[in-house]
Amino acid sequence: MFEFLIEYGLFLLKAVTILAAIILVISFAAATKKGGKQEGLEVEDLNKKNKDLSDGLQKAILHKDEWKALMKSDKAKVKSDAKKKKSRPKVYVIDFIGDLKASAVPALREEVNAILNVAKKNDQVLVRLDNHGGVVHEHGLAASQLVRIREKNINLIVMVDKVAASGGYLMACVANKIYAAPFAILGSIGVIAQLPNFNRLLDSYGVDFEQVTAGQYKRNVTMFGKNTDEDRAKLKDQLEEVHDLFKSSVSDYRPTMDLDKVATGEHWYGKKALELGLADEIKTSDELLIEMGKKYDIFSVKFKVKQPLKKRLMSGVDSLFARFEDIKWRRKFESQLPR
Repeated sequence: MFEFLIEYGLFLLKAVTILAAIILVISFAAATKKGGKQEGLEVEDLNKKNKDLSDGLQKAILHKDEWKALMKSDKAKVKSDAKKKKSRPKVYVIDFIGDLKASAVPALREEVNAILNVAKKNDQVLVRLDNHGGVVHEHGLAASQLVRIREKNINLIVMVDKVAASGGYLMACVANKIYAAPFAILGSIGVIAQLPNFNRLLDSYGVDFEQVTAGQYKRNVTMFGKNTDEDRAKLKDQLEEVHDLFKSSVSDYRPTMDLDKVATGEHWYGKKALELGLADEIKTSDELLIEMGKKYDIFSVKFKVKQPLKKRLMSGVDSLFARFEDIKWRRKFESQLPR
């Protein structure tokens, strides 16, 4: 039996080594690819992008004479609009795709900086948010970047096509208005801490775990030591404190919401989220942008952050683990869908 355990342990060690090597190779390739991108701001006219797509389709399906007539009409309209010299208000679109560490915050900071330097009173900022949350302080900082927009009295819209849960909803609730797609996930206003404990396993092999701290609560619940009820109670108090901060932030921006109903850690889909006040209107980002394009000039604003190779390598590894966590998280919700 002991020999079997040794062989099994060696097999696991080899498997882990191979997996680590694969992750390192993939991370290096991803980091090298990222290295070619120049740091800086990228701006795209989304109204023009939509028109180019429509023109491409019309050119393919219309008769040659019809296409020429359409182009002539468009040119006349553009010329007429130019003579009027009437500048329309702008909508600045930011895309934020979250992960456990909210690693898109540096780019978000620069995007917000750029927009706040040029946005006028009647302009708006629309954030297309896809974020299932993660580390508290990282997502708190991400939410603070959106608060800067509110504080400048610029209308802030958050659009949730897929998910804004936990730290993602901490960001979403800052908005003046939240749109959600019919099956978007919102909520999960709660806090969690979980870790395995190997103390009994170590005991069975006669391994002692020593931990020396200065300060009564420098460390409470641990992975390798023996946890006490006092340790667990202290951790519970800390989680409750963070939960209270979370609820307070939601209440500040959505004061009419019944927190007793929604701050339970549960999540809801679009229409139910609307009923509970987690969202203000059911609509996809595509519908919203087409609708707004009739009155506003719409621009996508993206900041590319260039990082040193070492940091890109580490971020590549982090992103792989974050992706695994993301898959696990999404499966949790998919498993609850009717089959």
